[in-house]
Amino acid sequence: MLNTNLNWNNILGSIPAKAHEPIVSNQFVVPLLEALGFNNQERFPQFGTGKGADKVDFAVRKNNDGDIFLTSKTNPYLLVEVKGRATNAGVTINLSQNTPYYLATKEQIQRYMLAPNCKTTQWGIITNSNHIQLFRRHGKVVIPATPNVLIDHNNISNVIANIKHLIDNPPKALTVCLYNDKGGVGKTTTTINLAAILWKQGKKVLVVDFDPQQRDLTELLGIKETSVKLSDCLINRSLDIRDTIQPFQLLDKSGKKIKLFDVIPSDSKLENYMDHDYEAKIQKGSGRLQDLLRVFVNDYDYILIDAPTNWTFFSKSCVRASDVVLIPTKHTNFASIKNVFKVIKQFIPEVQRLRNDSGPTALPIFFNEHKQTETSIQRTHLEIKNILTKKSINNGQPAVLDPDLLPYYYPRAKKGNFDTTIFSIPEYAVVSSAAFARVPAVFKNKNVAEYYLGLAKEYFLYG
Repeated sequence: MLNTNLNWNNILGSIPAKAHEPIVSNQFVVPLLEALGFNNQERFPQFGTGKGADKVDFAVRKNNDGDIFLTSKTNPYLLVEVKGRATNAGVTINLSQNTPYYLATKEQIQRYMLAPNCKTTQWGIITNSNHIQLFRRHGKVVIPATPNVLIDHNNISNVIANIKHLIDNPPKALTVCLYNDKGGVGKTTTTINLAAILWKQGKKVLVVDFDPQQRDLTELLGIKETSVKLSDCLINRSLDIRDTIQPFQLLDKSGKKIKLFDVIPSDSKLENYMDHDYEAKIQKGSGRLQDLLRVFVNDYDYILIDAPTNWTFFSKSCVRASDVVLIPTKHTNFASIKNVFKVIKQFIPEVQRLRNDSGPTALPIFFNEHKQTETSIQRTHLEIKNILTKKSINNGQPAVLDPDLLPYYYPRAKKGNFDTTIFSIPEYAVVSSAAFARVPAVFKNKNVAEYYLGLAKEYFLYG
């Protein structure tokens, strides 16, 4: 339970405006961890993450069965990276959103949460007692779980209570929207084969087809509409969204049906909601799908949403319902590569403002159905460079690469090592032929299975 005996007005009032990190640690973070339910035997300061000399300021875990975390220092659950309110030189440390200090600290906590000694970590906090933000880890994905909040005397109790509720009730699922504002990039085939390969890795998967017109995923899997339809659930709150689920099954060698994953199919009535008069009937608008899918976050490991092309009510709903957005592109389709700019700079921020919880987060692009030649890949990298190049406002200054976009196009690019590697899935004829047979291609071809497993490991699966 939240320790209500802590006087947060006194705690905040006792911290000097230019407090250095040790003061913030002792006077704010220690009582914070106590309020979150962790005693002094359940936290370890300056915890070695196992990645070089990296040490996180606090690692935390509940003791169990005589295993005292302070002694064993194994299997941390929560990491806390602390900053002062000012440097030793007296320079103010501003951890507000997108400041240099914030971005550097965010990168730190994300790196620590994926480090070898932190494989069991599910949560991370960054704070300097002026700002605080909680991060969540699912496999290889580390994403914001709360907004980056400016703390004051009026909100601190609610902020800490919300953080405690989240870390005490971690969701099981990661919700992934597959979206690009350009069609023909293989969103549906990627969704199907990613679902199948995750199932092969022992993951429980739900697939959602929210395309009102194409309904390709539903048709390619041969899924029939149920009596309770997704379109009905958008406006009728008495219906149970679970009744829309259909299992996708295949026959094994003995002829026995094996369930792979669950599907919420698209249905013919969804197309009605392309009319603004119908859309207006949906309470919470583009937030309704997120509300519907929230009931599944403890039932599945992954929820994959196949979103339609173009920025409509449907695609906005898909992005709004997701934790992360996976963006397929084709290296020969410059529009699909260029449109990533719109997704990251325009569409996702629009949804983040609606959600007010810092979500969702975009994942780096990958090339789908990739069949490269030396000439085509050179042209592709030139196009990406043009997208990334930000013109200086000062005449005569050289153009520079946009640091905000760089990780989404070249995630391995680092200072001193400009690695332009982009994950790719080669073109395989069996992918399209398997679709017509209503069988995911990963079950038809060993090489296809290896590449989709590579995709899952590149973005989602840890280890």
